[in-house]
Amino acid sequence: MKSDPKFAVVLLSGGLDSMVAAAIAREAGYRLFALTIDYNQRHRVEIRAATAIAKAVNAISHIVLPLDLTAFGGSALTADIAVPKAGVGSDIPITYVPARNTIFLALTLGLAETSGASDIFIGVNALDYSGYPDCRPEFIAAFQNLASLATKAGIEGRSPHINAPLQHMSKADIVREAYRLGIDPGLSWSCYDPTPAGEHCGLCDSCRLRSKGFAEAGLPDPTRYATNP
Repeated sequence: MKSDPKFAVVLLSGGLDSMVAAAIAREAGYRLFALTIDYNQRHRVEIRAATAIAKAVNAISHIVLPLDLTAFGGSALTADIAVPKAGVGSDIPITYVPARNTIFLALTLGLAETSGASDIFIGVNALDYSGYPDCRPEFIAAFQNLASLATKAGIEGRSPHINAPLQHMSKADIVREAYRLGIDPGLSWSCYDPTPAGEHCGLCDSCRLRSKGFAEAGLPDPTRYATNP
């Protein structure tokens, strides 16, 4: 299918970062196909958040694709392993899902090729994050090269361009972008270990980074935390 430069696929997790990446793509004039992967993650509430965000950015379609990664395990998000609550450390945490962004970007690439989208948007961030290797600029650059080699579109010289607009932003920068773009950050979900009452736990890495971002940005945090981060 011929690429249309006005169309893009956004990998939409339901988190703050993917929400802002989607809003940036919308502001740039793209019409969006949203893709959310239901990998049977512990924090499945983020899928509902992704649905709300897809509506907010007027996505043409929103595909929620089932892919049960609990069959692999190996992560606190996909296995019966406690989510760390002691604070953000220097090592890659157990919340890392093995090869997640590689798997997800491959699926996003397939949708981009079949939909004729010229671009892909992903909300990876290499500053205020938990140290996941598949959030680094080197990974995005390597996958861009892979996309040019592994697809019909790439062979024909029209490989979808992978955009990571938040790559070098702090979490505070991302919060500021959400407010500048006029999209409600309260639609997004970050917590890895939601409470039964539907609150962010406040203590996992993702909650701490989210809270820190709002505090450093000096902007209102609409998040309900069970424990103050």
